[in-house]
Amino acid sequence: MPITQKRVLVAATADTSTAGAGRDALPVAVIGAGPSGLAAMRAVSKRGLDVVGFEAHKDVGGLWNIANPDSTVYESAHLISSRTTTEFAEFPMPGGTPDYPGHRHLLRYFRNYAAHFGLTGRIRFGTRVTAAVPTDDGGWQLSWQGPDGAGSGRFGAVVVASGTLHTPYLPSFAGEFTGEIRHSARYKDAAELAGKRVLIVGAGNSGCDIAVDAVHHAAAVDISVRRGYYFVPKYVFGRPTDTLNQGKPLPRPLKQFLDKRLLRMFTGDPARFGFPKPDYRIYESHPVVNSLILHHLGHGDLSVKPDIERLEGSTVHFRDGTQGQYDLLLCATGYVLSYPFLSRDLLGWAGASPQLYLNIFSRQARNLMVVGMVEASGLGWEGRYRQAELVAAYLAAQQDNPTAAAAFDAAVRGPSPDVTGGYRYLGLDRMSYYVNKDAYRAELEAHLSRFAGTSAHADRAPVEVQQ
Repeated sequence: MPITQKRVLVAATADTSTAGAGRDALPVAVIGAGPSGLAAMRAVSKRGLDVVGFEAHKDVGGLWNIANPDSTVYESAHLISSRTTTEFAEFPMPGGTPDYPGHRHLLRYFRNYAAHFGLTGRIRFGTRVTAAVPTDDGGWQLSWQGPDGAGSGRFGAVVVASGTLHTPYLPSFAGEFTGEIRHSARYKDAAELAGKRVLIVGAGNSGCDIAVDAVHHAAAVDISVRRGYYFVPKYVFGRPTDTLNQGKPLPRPLKQFLDKRLLRMFTGDPARFGFPKPDYRIYESHPVVNSLILHHLGHGDLSVKPDIERLEGSTVHFRDGTQGQYDLLLCATGYVLSYPFLSRDLLGWAGASPQLYLNIFSRQARNLMVVGMVEASGLGWEGRYRQAELVAAYLAAQQDNPTAAAAFDAAVRGPSPDVTGGYRYLGLDRMSYYVNKDAYRAELEAHLSRFAGTSAHADRAPVEVQQ
């Protein structure tokens, strides 16, 4: 039965409610209704726990809902991982969905997911959480702004699933620029670039996507980079690249050796097109899943520039002594993590990201979890769902199996296991919550098996989706 607003307030304020989360306790609050939030609500409700979702926008989808004012996607945005490696296992995308669906396909998918599992009625839309504070009795007090104004309520647990790509990082530059400087988060359509001399700053996946857009509209396009990249084509041997080798993972040294040589066969050496040679091994930073930019570089539609030294009027001076004239600096320079409704102390925040057990569980505040603060090539939404299943299993065990819950509490207080898979990831802010998907999934499954006695998916048979 969907939770109405009245039910939420009763459950959240009744003096007789049990602090903490469980079937007879206060409800679980899930903040965000993008893919991670929907996964969390599905996993928690499947355990029979009361759950309330909070979503600032009026619809589900998170960043993949381009109508959401907080969305950072653009009209040409598509998945960079293929459909079958990204979708939720128990809710496959319907037949006929492209290998790399765009944001419209994905919004429809998330709406159907929420409706199919009865989540839509559990979400308080148009409601932005402004504070989440632990209470003395082990519960949580949430405050929010919604359609009816300010509100508050008590909850047994808080699951933060508000995403990692909504607070842009905009670098500072020496000098003054008379043109426009804009972050790619505010870019929506290539028509915005028509007739402009554009310098794209940053060659990650978004930067390269936008560069490919820009060559068809802008008067001139360059892309400024600091380091070299490995470029992965979306198709190899006629199949989505990430669907190859889906069996037992190769040992790290062998995978790096083979995949680097495979890339040379299909994309050549990016240094030929002006990119610096990477000073790290493949998969030690997130690869760029885009070979079209190399196509356009090879056709002279754009060029690669080094890092920016300073700005002067409409002139950009580069570190190699060259310069160029531009109307727009479009900064595809990434995002910083931001959970403004929480004290950073509650997340053990150190450096670029919170220090959470398995990137999920706070060591400083019981029943505070984050779902989706993880990046890994190939983890997909199913990996986020398995995060959510571990959260739900732990919350249910607090009533059903307190011994297992206490043992897990002890594990959370200790160090996180090594989930790098032996890869030496670059010490970049955006890599601070990066994991190896195989090592990470193995740890999730090991913990789930301790709660459930098995990590089998027998109760999660895929449903047939009609969309």
